[in-house]
Parts: sequence; structure tokens; C-alpha cells
Amino acid sequence: MDTGLDNEEVKLSHFFSPGYFQFGPGMLWKKSNNLSVSFSPATGKLILVHRHFTEFGPSFGVLQGDSSRFDFGASIQGYYKFNVMTNVSIENRVNLYANYLENPQNVDVDYQMNIVMKINKYLSANVALQAIYDDNSIQAVQMREVFGLGVNYGF
Repeated sequence: MDTGLDNEEVKLSHFFSPGYFQFGPGMLWKKSNNLSVSFSPATGKLILVHRHFTEFGPSFGVLQGDSSRFDFGASIQGYYKFNVMTNVSIENRVNLYANYLENPQNVDVDYQMNIVMKINKYLSANVALQAIYDDNSIQAVQMREVFGLGVNYGF
């Protein structure tokens, strides 16, 4: 099968590819340690990727041949944690970002939910779900799920 790559390696990932950084002044409303909302109307967003990923076309919203992209827009972040029952808690985080410079009506969404369960003194488990929508990247919802089982022992 000819892939047209002439025996070159195809990289599926690389350190900090992509790397997302956001910075901006804003306001924080915090009702408790379990509920808060942050709003930043002037947020810079930097996306870094290895040049390998943009060699043949755009990738992660970064144009072909570039290794970074800078956006300027607004960001809203929310956090809510609650206990479902004894030893079971659910933590929710959402980050919404609208780019003022390009299609401000298209909002990037990053939602994370972590379920933490303490089974007994020695065992714990967690389930992490993440959904991301970024129209500059794939224009589809990306999902990630992680299940962890931990053994706890105190010294």
C-alpha cells in the first residue's frame, strides 16, 4: 500500500502539540469552594504546535507552515462540585471562549466532568469525561474518557 510518505515516520503526537495558553484580566464570582464563575472580557489565547503538524496543511487551528496562533477574545469559566452520596462527588468545569478577531459568534467549548468515588479505606476510583468543540480545529465534538482505579495506603 502506497501512502505517499516515502518511508517517513507519521507522528501522531508531540510534546505540547497542541499547547493551549489563556491569559486575561477578569472578575471572579465565588459563592463557595464548590461554585464559582470567572469572566474575562479581554483574553489572549495562544496555541502552539510542532511544525510537523502544519507541514502539509492547517492543524489545531494553526495555519500551514506556522507553529503558533494568537487569538484575542472573551472567556467565561465555570466550576461546580457536589456530592451525589457519601464518598461520591462530581466535579464540573466549563470553559467558553469567543474569538473577537475571527467569527466571534462561534464559541469554543471545553467541558470536563470528574466523578470521584472512595470505595473503602484502600480503594478509590474516578471517571473523567471531557468534551471539546473548537470550530478552528476539527468542527466536531471531540470526546475523551478516562477510568482510574487507585490503591491507597498511608504510611
